[in-house]
Amino acid sequence: MITEYKTILTPSEIEFIEKKSRFIGYAAPVITEEQALEFIRSVKAKHRDATHNVYAYITRDNNISRYTDDGEPSGTAGLPVLDSLRKAGFTDAAIVVTRYFGGTLLGTGGLVKAYSAAASKALAAAKPVIKRLSKIYKIICPYDLHGLLEYSLLKNNFKIENTAFTDKVTIVVGIPFENAELLEKTVVSVTSGKAKAELIGEDFVNSDLLNCCNNE
Repeated sequence: MITEYKTILTPSEIEFIEKKSRFIGYAAPVITEEQALEFIRSVKAKHRDATHNVYAYITRDNNISRYTDDGEPSGTAGLPVLDSLRKAGFTDAAIVVTRYFGGTLLGTGGLVKAYSAAASKALAAAKPVIKRLSKIYKIICPYDLHGLLEYSLLKNNFKIENTAFTDKVTIVVGIPFENAELLEKTVVSVTSGKAKAELIGEDFVNSDLLNCCNNE
């Protein structure tokens, strides 16, 4: 069972010229193959006049990995992009490398080098993030206890993921498995039992949201 994985924090875009050919690399976080394909379609729509729109993606969902050379010689474009994802250890990520041919042939080795560079640069610009499996809790409390509860959660180094205000206040917290008991006790103690932490599931949460709970 996977308990953590590395992915992309935010989308990125880079560009460089190699022997008069213009390469534009795009990277984006995705969760499903459908999201990956939608990202690829959006880049292709932006560069309909490009010579090639090469892509690769890896998703945890159904353990899928795909790539295409989009007209470049077999093995010189899509596979190097996919290999860049694999070597960097990324999953739930997609890359599109757009090329505008500049009139000078790069050769097989030159193409592999250029597409690998575009993918690596795009990944570096996107910034990595580690996502770790955590418990997700929902806390519903009256308005008059919200301030005190929020203060206590932050004081105990729990990072709040989301807060919604309706007739009451709903706070969502994602924490490491080992901190569950501490959270539950904190909520009951601070609110004198008027609120409790309800486990609503498990999900992968950015590591900065988990590290905050370890009192390091």
